[in-house]
Amino acid sequence: MVPGAVLRGVILDCADPQVLAGFYGALTGMRELFSTDEFVALTDDSGCDLGFQRVDGYRAPQWPGQDVPQQFHLDFRADDLDAMEELALELGAAKPAHQPGDGRWRVLLDPAGHPFCLTSS
Repeated sequence: MVPGAVLRGVILDCADPQVLAGFYGALTGMRELFSTDEFVALTDDSGCDLGFQRVDGYRAPQWPGQDVPQQFHLDFRADDLDAMEELALELGAAKPAHQPGDGRWRVLLDPAGHPFCLTSS
């Protein structure tokens, strides 16, 4: 039997790793594990870290359009969707007009333009 791979982390491309790490750190409560000018990693000791890597010429994904596809997005569970959305917006997220899902989740854009979802389930 071959052992399954264990997800160690997710890395997001961006123009400024420190700014994006600051946003997600404040949103999730994760703390800095490692930082350089080119890369920042956040951890919460769950075994799955969140990283941010500088990409020259970074182009933000377009939501909901696909001229620059999102390729993936992060989902976050929140006990209080209204409070978490308010926090995310205060931290620099944006809320696009297109909101699929009939209120089951909310799509927001992080400061680098990556879509992410908040859900209560």
